[in-house]
Amino acid sequence: MTLPTTTLPSGDELPMVGIGTWNIDGDTVRDSVRAGLDAGYGHVDTAEGYRNESEIGDVLADYDREDVFLTSKVLPKNLNYDSVIDSCRQSLERLGTDHLDLYLIHWPNPAISLRETLNAMATLHEEGMVKNVGVSNFSAYQLSCAQYVSDVPIAVNQIEYHPWNRQDDVVEHCRETDTVVEAAAPLGRTEVFEDETVQEIADEYEKSAPQIILKWAVENDVVVLPKSSSPDHVRSNLDLFEWSLDEEDKRRIDDIEREKVVYDTPAREWTGDTYGISK
Repeated sequence: MTLPTTTLPSGDELPMVGIGTWNIDGDTVRDSVRAGLDAGYGHVDTAEGYRNESEIGDVLADYDREDVFLTSKVLPKNLNYDSVIDSCRQSLERLGTDHLDLYLIHWPNPAISLRETLNAMATLHEEGMVKNVGVSNFSAYQLSCAQYVSDVPIAVNQIEYHPWNRQDDVVEHCRETDTVVEAAAPLGRTEVFEDETVQEIADEYEKSAPQIILKWAVENDVVVLPKSSSPDHVRSNLDLFEWSLDEEDKRRIDDIEREKVVYDTPAREWTGDTYGISK
């Protein structure tokens, strides 16, 4: 299967569906990634903070590297210049590759200069270790600032995006600036499965709730990164491209009034392993 793609500013093609790998490791992530690549995904998303890059590297060794669009992310505690470079090199070593197709700032860190971080990203790009640069969990305001100070185009903003948290202001800014939107937690970490409208539409189309949610996002030109520890679910999450949602059903999902954030909340453990900010 050849997946539809979206074009990044560099001209690289980013597959519209990727294998999400948050919170799975060991043989579970190996089986998930292998099932996805065998099914035709061609797009794997990980991060140094997921602590599963080595396992993913084990799997990637069995595939042609040029057939896989590979993304990783640098933790916010490592956003000073030297740490960004070091984090990327360590991710490359764990993943068993000499380059990343996309490298993201995992979360903004207000204690470290964004200009310094993006200067390091530019160095990685210049040296060929990173083909495309992006951000994750950035507001429209933060993304605008990143775009202003970066010497390399900000190709992607990966955000929490699902029918209960559409982040319309962020998506609108991304559209206006040709920044690709990627949906982290596109299934609302399974919580959105319970939505009555989603369930009704799934029954009407004889599809699963996850398939309806993912199809809605892809038809809104959002790249989706569903995660599953089940190889069967990994495969079924790719069954999105031989059918369509009609406009009325897309509007029904757009009009869902419930709003719930499943992970991107204002609370931060500033002194923990993610941010490492001391007093």
